[in-house]
Amino acid sequence: MIPNTLSIAGVDPSGGAGVLADVKTMSALGAYGMAVIAALTAQNTRAVTGISPVPPEFVAAQIDTLFADVRVDAVKIGMLGQAGVTRVVADRLEYWKPAHLVLDPVMVAKSGDHLLERQAVVALREGLIPLATVITPNLPEAGVLLGQSPADNLKDMRRVAERLRRLLADDGERWVFLKGGHLPGDDTIDLLHDGDRLIELPGRRIDTPNTHGTGCTLSAAMAALLPRAPDVPEAARHAKAWLERAIAAAGQLQVGSGHGPVHHFHALWPKPQD
Repeated sequence: MIPNTLSIAGVDPSGGAGVLADVKTMSALGAYGMAVIAALTAQNTRAVTGISPVPPEFVAAQIDTLFADVRVDAVKIGMLGQAGVTRVVADRLEYWKPAHLVLDPVMVAKSGDHLLERQAVVALREGLIPLATVITPNLPEAGVLLGQSPADNLKDMRRVAERLRRLLADDGERWVFLKGGHLPGDDTIDLLHDGDRLIELPGRRIDTPNTHGTGCTLSAAMAALLPRAPDVPEAARHAKAWLERAIAAAGQLQVGSGHGPVHHFHALWPKPQD
């Protein structure tokens, strides 16, 4: 069965991040992508120049209308922007109870612009994280969630993963996917932790400026893969390997003059001729 996968996130008009990147990712990985719009941005590959919120009640209406008709096999949550939207998303997903929920706690854009109100962090930590199957923070986001400085070495990353796991519910299979891309050096080691197992996912840094939307893309890939994967670690390995290839192929695109997008359709589109 082809999985139906939903992104609840913001709109990046450049298509490198947000729901546009999510639906591309889901489509590329063989899932049927859907989207609930939680925030609007004026954004390109260089900067976020404006954010316009979506009323929380309309976000709730989008979620309820979709779930009332469509089988939703997995949900990915990205940029929510406001505390009110964060609370209403948590409320509606607690009601509908999707089988797989991947939470990417989006806080800052690649350009450095802030995408989440500070008061929304509490709503995220207390309302949404306990519902998640997998959370996918990077090191700065993990630091904000835990109220501490970001980890800068693998030893501290392990401690952070353990602390983050305590924010998740105790029932069922629930995982922290802690991304190590902000560590110094050429290694990009990610950690998976379910409270028992601690799994390292090795990787090497790819020399490219085209990394806009990598967090969105990874979490959307997890949502696309989880309904058909034997377990979370297998989905995570597949998602990371696929993203690495998308980053490596990003130079085939010519989108903007800043941090360009990854190539979501690297395995499907013909390679441009030199």
